Amino acid sequence: MCYLRDCTVCECPESEFPEPFKKSSRLFSADDVICQEGKPQAAVDRTLDDTIFKGWIQIDNPWTYDDETDDAAMTYVNLQLNPERYTGYAGPSAQRIWTTVYKENCPQYPSEEWCNEKKVMYKLISGLHSSISVHIASEYLLDSSANLWGQNVQMLYDRVWKHPDRVRNLYFIFLFVLRAVTKAADYLEQAEYNTGNHVEDLKTQSLMRQLLYNNKLLSACPVPFDEVNIWQGQNGPDLLQQIQNQFRNISAIMNFSVNHWLMFLIKGPGSAVFDLLIRTYVQARKPREAAEAFRLLKARGLFVSVNACNLLLAGLVRMDWVDMARDIYGEIVEMGVHPNIYTLNIMVNAFCKDRRFDQVNSFLLEMAKRGIFPDVVTHNTLIDAHCRAGHLEESLQLLNSMGDNGLKPDVVTYNAVLNGFCKNGLYDKAKELLGEMLDAGLVPNASTFNIFLSGFCKIGNTSEAMRIYDKMVGSGFVPDIVSFSSVIDLFSKKGDMNRALAYFGDMKTIGLVPDNVIYTMLISGFCRIGLITEALKMRDEMVDHGCLPDIVTYNTILNGICKEQRLSDADKLFHEMVERGISPDFCTFTTLIDGYCKGGLVEKALRLFDKMLESNLKPDIVTYNSLIDGCCKEGNMERVNELWDDTCRRGMLPNHITYSILIDNHCSKGQVEEAFRFLDEMVENRIAPNVVTYNSIIKGYCRSGNAKKAEKFLEKMIDDSVIPDIITYNTLIYGFVKEEKMHKALHLINKMENKGVPPDVISYNVILSAFCEQGEMQEADSVFKRMVSRGVQPDGSTYTTLINGHVAVDNLKEAFRLHDEMLQRGFVPDDKF
Repeated sequence: MCYLRDCTVCECPESEFPEPFKKSSRLFSADDVICQEGKPQAAVDRTLDDTIFKGWIQIDNPWTYDDETDDAAMTYVNLQLNPERYTGYAGPSAQRIWTTVYKENCPQYPSEEWCNEKKVMYKLISGLHSSISVHIASEYLLDSSANLWGQNVQMLYDRVWKHPDRVRNLYFIFLFVLRAVTKAADYLEQAEYNTGNHVEDLKTQSLMRQLLYNNKLLSACPVPFDEVNIWQGQNGPDLLQQIQNQFRNISAIMNFSVNHWLMFLIKGPGSAVFDLLIRTYVQARKPREAAEAFRLLKARGLFVSVNACNLLLAGLVRMDWVDMARDIYGEIVEMGVHPNIYTLNIMVNAFCKDRRFDQVNSFLLEMAKRGIFPDVVTHNTLIDAHCRAGHLEESLQLLNSMGDNGLKPDVVTYNAVLNGFCKNGLYDKAKELLGEMLDAGLVPNASTFNIFLSGFCKIGNTSEAMRIYDKMVGSGFVPDIVSFSSVIDLFSKKGDMNRALAYFGDMKTIGLVPDNVIYTMLISGFCRIGLITEALKMRDEMVDHGCLPDIVTYNTILNGICKEQRLSDADKLFHEMVERGISPDFCTFTTLIDGYCKGGLVEKALRLFDKMLESNLKPDIVTYNSLIDGCCKEGNMERVNELWDDTCRRGMLPNHITYSILIDNHCSKGQVEEAFRFLDEMVENRIAPNVVTYNSIIKGYCRSGNAKKAEKFLEKMIDDSVIPDIITYNTLIYGFVKEEKMHKALHLINKMENKGVPPDVISYNVILSAFCEQGEMQEADSVFKRMVSRGVQPDGSTYTTLINGHVAVDNLKEAFRLHDEMLQRGFVPDDKF
């Protein structure tokens, strides 16, 4: 272990920290951590200003273990004052870290049996190891007594140069990084570097361009690393997932070792060990164990720093264990640890998560007695929570009270309020608040635009959404993953796949990587308009780019395939899904059951239903409705009764669709009285019949040869404020035609026009067919002329009926004229001609 001052890590002096990163108010007293020249720890903001690295987005990186989001436990260091060199971390403990990395992730030395992906992984790990060794040897503590630093050539030779494979891997990792940089060239060139030092920012930008567009480098190494053949083949997606997990493991090991050593260097061995113990449990997503460790330390009279306590509280809150967080907070105070502003904000966030707003107020009063008062972050948290709970008036009151407390709302504050009003559809008020924000001198950021863009996209307001998108781009903001997902979802839902794909292309052009959600949106769009082949192509592209379909993706495709009655393809997709280790959920089974029932494969649907129950998935009324409908169509009333009884046993109430299915089934058989029994029960259960239900009853009367009662029921339907539709009238017209009451049928045509329900081609075809069968061609021609004059286009059935009618009365001249007209309109005679 090295105890020299030159081995320690020095935190940034306040005077050296970039102005755009700082808070306006001081958070630390002057007697906090002293470093080097006696300057106090920097009072800095733990977030970046919106103008810094404009357009950059934070993602959950699947390759690394990035769990450093708890600001209260972070400090800032100047890397120029802390170069990568020997730190005293040596001996068996350091060696164990690398042994663990290699053993857990590269269990065997690379051989010809390894695939390209695993070889690349080993080279990256080895290259990283070599790079670190080079840095350590280049600046090494040669003599601790004389504080003599210099190059350790022997170490460099022993650890790197005498091993040709390590040298090659060192070059390989630099080429790998260079490839990543060149792929992001367009973005890195346009990135805005803003640290508050204009000269340094320009120098950084210039150096970046020199790297990106170095002619010698480009000519000598046009493609530093060719990733084209990576993740290809049938096992590509599974291999990608495996290696991502291994990289996360390596990252976690490195995090542990680095954090461990830094805490020894900064805090000393005693406090560091306790803090590290708690930090390790929290970062491993084991806050319960962290809490037990804290209580054990407390019971033994050992002190835990406020930073570690805050980390523990944040870990509990992240798991939504608010009650435990509250208990631990009480124990922290008992221990004698002094809470700080971070403690306050963590606990306020905890209470807001559970919407315990009354407890927030009492907690803030308690903290005020300790001299700790809410800051801008506190208000932002409260405002956002109230908006999410729909308490818009309370959020406005909090916003307006900030000035009275000497706090100035920032863009995050206004974004929270804007988001609340937009999600509740109050766009006019949101625009008013945006004007207020601008008047206060605040500049909207990408999130501001995304709030409005997302809102207008969700309600399908294309013109407003495009206006916001164009204004966002015009203001110099690069659309991010949120922006593109909003507009892609908008056009996918509208079936405008050309525009959806155009934005998808734009997204990839600027270097953004589509995720599962965006691919699934596009797949859903193709399925919605029946382009299943295109949807499957998009699924294939998704897999080729290392983005694995999840349960939502599979359910989306299954729904589209089943609607198109491609049931064999649905079977294949279902088996593929299971083979990939994705467990079917309620939606999967219900979609397939509905598809099988609609396709007449009721027995297969019933077997799948049994499998659903075996999987401990609970069907709902939608599942039962599909099965009842399928069994009704097959005439299997015994099974229908079993299903009905099963819903009752499960305490599942039938809905209007259930009743409509049963009513329609009896009406189709002319069993009107039985249908009325279900209709009465439906009304008793306070389920209002709709137009579909009434249409079934009318159909039942007509099927039983009682069109007069059907007409009377139509009047009842209107009295019940249920508006008849085209199906209602067409059903009744068919009923009168069947009873040869043509004057009644023609009267309904007139009534439809008066009621604002224009007759369609089916309405006229039913009447035409009846006149033609009766040989009354003059009346048939009259109806045909009326049909055309009303702008209703005849179809193939219209012409076939008229031609056959004229042939039957030996009017061949008119028959041939209609035949020629039929061909001119593009209709081909069928076997009924």
